[in-house]
Amino acid sequence: MLRIVLSTLRHRKAGFAGAFVALLCAAALVCACGVLLDTGLRGSVAPERYAGAPVVVTGDQFVHQTKVKKKGKVKHKAKAIAERAWLPVSVADRVRAAGARDVVTEVAFPAEIGSGADESWGHGWESAGLTPFTLREGRAPGARDEIVVDAATARANGLHAGSRVRVASAEPGVYRVSGVTRQALEDQAAIFFSTAEARRLAGHPGMVTAIGATGSKTAITGALRGTRATVHTGMDRGKAEFLGAEKSRIKLISMGGALGGTALLVAILVVSGTFALSVQQREREIALLRAVAATPRQVRRMIGREALLVGLVAGPLGAAAGLPLAFWLRDRFRGLGALPPNLDLVVSPFPPAAAAVAAVVAAVAAARLAARRTARIRPVEALGDAALRPARLGAVRAAAGLLVLAGAVVLTVVLAGLHTEAASSPVTMLAAIVWTVAVALLGPVIARAAVAVLGVPLRAFPVGGRLAAANLGAGARRLASVITPLTLMMGLTATILFVQTTMGHASARQATEGTVAAHIAGPKVPHGTAEEIRRAPGVTAVTEVVHSTVRVGLENYGIQGVTPSGLDKTMDLDVRKGDIRNLDASSIAVSTTAASRLHVAPGDTLRLTLGDGTPMAPKVIAVYGRGLGFGDLTVAHDLLAAHVDDPRGTLLIAGTAPKGVPTTDAASPAEDKASTNAEVNYVAMGLIIAFTAIAVVNTLAMSTADRARELALLRLVGTTRRQIARMLGWETLAVVLIAGVLGTAIALAVLTAFGQGMTGGAPYVPPLAHLGVLAWGALLAAAATALPARLAMAARPADVIGARE
Repeated sequence: MLRIVLSTLRHRKAGFAGAFVALLCAAALVCACGVLLDTGLRGSVAPERYAGAPVVVTGDQFVHQTKVKKKGKVKHKAKAIAERAWLPVSVADRVRAAGARDVVTEVAFPAEIGSGADESWGHGWESAGLTPFTLREGRAPGARDEIVVDAATARANGLHAGSRVRVASAEPGVYRVSGVTRQALEDQAAIFFSTAEARRLAGHPGMVTAIGATGSKTAITGALRGTRATVHTGMDRGKAEFLGAEKSRIKLISMGGALGGTALLVAILVVSGTFALSVQQREREIALLRAVAATPRQVRRMIGREALLVGLVAGPLGAAAGLPLAFWLRDRFRGLGALPPNLDLVVSPFPPAAAAVAAVVAAVAAARLAARRTARIRPVEALGDAALRPARLGAVRAAAGLLVLAGAVVLTVVLAGLHTEAASSPVTMLAAIVWTVAVALLGPVIARAAVAVLGVPLRAFPVGGRLAAANLGAGARRLASVITPLTLMMGLTATILFVQTTMGHASARQATEGTVAAHIAGPKVPHGTAEEIRRAPGVTAVTEVVHSTVRVGLENYGIQGVTPSGLDKTMDLDVRKGDIRNLDASSIAVSTTAASRLHVAPGDTLRLTLGDGTPMAPKVIAVYGRGLGFGDLTVAHDLLAAHVDDPRGTLLIAGTAPKGVPTTDAASPAEDKASTNAEVNYVAMGLIIAFTAIAVVNTLAMSTADRARELALLRLVGTTRRQIARMLGWETLAVVLIAGVLGTAIALAVLTAFGQGMTGGAPYVPPLAHLGVLAWGALLAAAATALPARLAMAARPADVIGARE
């Protein structure tokens, strides 16, 4: 058996090359996704600002929920909050009482000087020892208007001791540089104020962001029992310092899992199709083996071992290629701001090993499945049946196709009822893939019906059209194998692209319709600037808007804080119930989507946790319709601003904006909210699209190259090269039309359900973008057909006909 397998692989290199490429790409994708997932699970961030403090105490950055399940089992869940949790300064006394030495308190707040690092924080000089920072020139800040800047900030802005510079913060001002540090942090700028000035600018009297100390973690933890303080040592200090890194790590877990699962499903579908086409091309050979007494089991074992050998080679090579692919993804995500530079990839043997094993298992399973019907050919009928196999569906395949089709319908219905992007995104991709699987299983029937429709116009064209119609009718099974990957590529591409446009268009429309103000100023406008603009002549109302994220239970909800006074002159939230004019520090307005999910109405109390971990229970006073454009929850500005890291926000100005205020006629500060992660999704899912594009080229090239004898026979009976080229062109056009219709139908069904659940309306599909998707599929199909056909017709027809099959 092994000798036959090796001989087959040696003499059918072209046929197995397609399966090899598909498996290699699949293993690379799975490995890259596995590295992302492993990084999310085990990745860590080295501390920078806290590098000199052995023990760091911070507030609890999680919301906790404990549930008692059946049989007394207790399940504890924790979800990260969006802003930094602050601690009472009295916690430092507890740390000292635990025997800790060198206890240092820190406050941190956004503060920027001109150009420099993307992250820039202000601190009190007393916390310089946490790094530690030392002075290169000058002295420590003593007066209220003095600062010390780090070496990188000084270099980027041309500063030195004695320079005067404007510092942007919640209360901007001009300060004199009293000193410059020797050190600079790699990923953040540090501006040091006097202790009193730093605490004033931080806006949290009697509170600190962190406490550094030297001492026993066990003793300090015991002393802090009963408080909302957490103790960090070692690499765990980086998690306490870089809150964004922890959020990104959690995001990597969901992204790596979702992307890896999608990649694996697509890989199984693509590899199965590739092996199915390869087995179809060998039906005469397999029929001959059956005729000389080979049993179905032996045929299946032979094909399974062929796939095993291909998988054993392609799997490890693909897994190795997945490692640089993972680093490429890391760089792209860093460039988009989705992954902090100090969270590096965790590279271990597990993702490559899992990818290699997955490739082998997928190869064997796909090959055995593809060989199932062929291996059962009766020896007496073998050669005749292999010569011209009708496009019939077996009972098992038909039942499986109908079952998968029903599953696709159920998933689509479920999708229409999902109202959060976190829940709908994986279901959206899964629904598109399941629809494509149904198309693959029912492919012969679909191909036969499509050929019956397309055959009529094709026969109107002499020679090329008639030959194409005849070939498509006789090769419906081959056609079914070809249209599946092209349908998958078009359907997935359209779904991925237009999910983002649907959300973005709905958000922009709501924001545009709901913004009544004539001008918008921002972002990062301080509260004092808003007060100045209110007093300017011609200004009738100024609404300060600040955004954050809160937890209701363990679920995330976007929230905005707005100035209640004059809100009707700047913003129209489309209030459906209640009255938002009564908004104050003890009330809240919710969107219709949030009200439906949370089962609340005007008059109810909504318990939530603000971004910094502060619990509150405001009274619901209104339900509004424009949640996509402005956020699911709305509270008073001053309430929310006191619980965010950066209280600066956007201004909506009604009337005439005063001179000197940079304004724009843009729709709303929330206009781009829906597309914040769009580019990240495009990069991640673009790999899946690229894989399916390779599968399209692979399958079409295999299909065309296998027709060398057919093309040679046509030339021997008088058909010219031009006529054959026209025939292939009409066939390719038919393939593109069928796949385009199927892919469009799949995407439209999924997007309609997605739009119904997320936006309450129809999907937004830009016509030119959709034509671009179809044109891309047509270009791939044409290229994958033309080049193999040219190579197949390069030899003399008589030599091709006489060659061994």
